[in-house]
Amino acid sequence: MRRHFTVTGFVSHDGRTALHWHKFGIWLPPGGHIEADEDPVQAMLREVREETGLEVVTVPSAPTFAYTSPPQLVPPVTIGVYDIANGDGSLAEAHQHIDFVYFTRLAGPAGDPARRTPPPALPDDGMQWRWFTEDDVRSADNLNDDVRELSLAAIRAVHTAPSAPPGR
Repeated sequence: MRRHFTVTGFVSHDGRTALHWHKFGIWLPPGGHIEADEDPVQAMLREVREETGLEVVTVPSAPTFAYTSPPQLVPPVTIGVYDIANGDGSLAEAHQHIDFVYFTRLAGPAGDPARRTPPPALPDDGMQWRWFTEDDVRSADNLNDDVRELSLAAIRAVHTAPSAPPGR
């Protein structure tokens, strides 16, 4: 089976996470394929910026080790394996996405969880971007179990993250 490496960046701010209505008929966070010569963190930051217009930083999900060489990437919170059907819904000639999932918050002072600022505007690009509260996530139709659970975890992670932005 063909496999593609992809990334997802859950963008959360002030008790909400950003999701859009996907052509698959479900709500999803921003994400996409890792391009040649990109590491997963670079790809995720690019995809979030391209899809939402927001500059974000990763929220670490594990401690970094003390050594400085070689450099360390922020590890994903999970790596999902998704079977992707063809346009006709069949799995013939289908492929898999190996998806590196990250939690993020807004870059700069606006992303400081200690500050209570309204969420920024999301694009009006026909993708129906929307900020989902925890209650919205719990009650939404067309939200897969993984997206529901990860959305709630992302909101909690950003709320409890330290104020200083993490390294790359």
